[in-house]
Order: sequence, then C-alpha cells, then structure tokens
Amino acid sequence: MLGDRGEIRYVFPALAAGPSGTGNFLVVVTGTSIAVLATRTLRSDRPVSVYASFPRRTRLGPILPGPMIELGSTVFEFDEEYAAVVSAADAEVFAPDTLPPDPLPDL
Repeated sequence: MLGDRGEIRYVFPALAAGPSGTGNFLVVVTGTSIAVLATRTLRSDRPVSVYASFPRRTRLGPILPGPMIELGSTVFEFDEEYAAVVSAADAEVFAPDTLPPDPLPDL
C-alpha cells in the first residue's frame, strides 16, 4: 500500500475529528513521506487505503491540546502516549542533534 516510500520509521493510530468527519487512521512516517492510511472502523489495525500523503519535510507538530495535530486540512486526535512519537518524528528531520543515540541499533 505504501509502495516505495522508504523504510517505516514511526507509526501511530489517530482519529480524524472536525468538519471533514471522523474516522480511524494510521499515520505512517517513512524515510521519504508521511502517509495517512484509512483503516476499518472495527479493525483499526487494518489499513484499507491511503487517505493522504505528504513529503517527509512536513511537520507533524505542533501538538495541539487534546492531543491533536493538523495535517493538510484534517485534524487528527491521538492518545497522549503517542506524543513522544510525534515529537521524535519531527526531531528526526528538523532537530536531529536533539535525539539521543539509538540504544539498540541492530534491531
């Protein structure tokens, strides 16, 4: 479904909220892009289509209260536990010197 977009770096589940409607999604950050995959309503771990795609230099943050992010014209809400994932994905591109070294680089 992702084609040749590079290695998957980060994945987190999100819900779309707002005027565009609601839905379950997986936000997948690869080496070259950010893909928002639509999932089944009752099986949010099963992507069914690519909802939107953005270049990797697109910022996910800032994290809005909720926590939420805005990608394109859609606002996505996600669990607080994934805030670190969003921050790390942005830091990897926009502030790589702030990331700690990978403790398990061979995994």
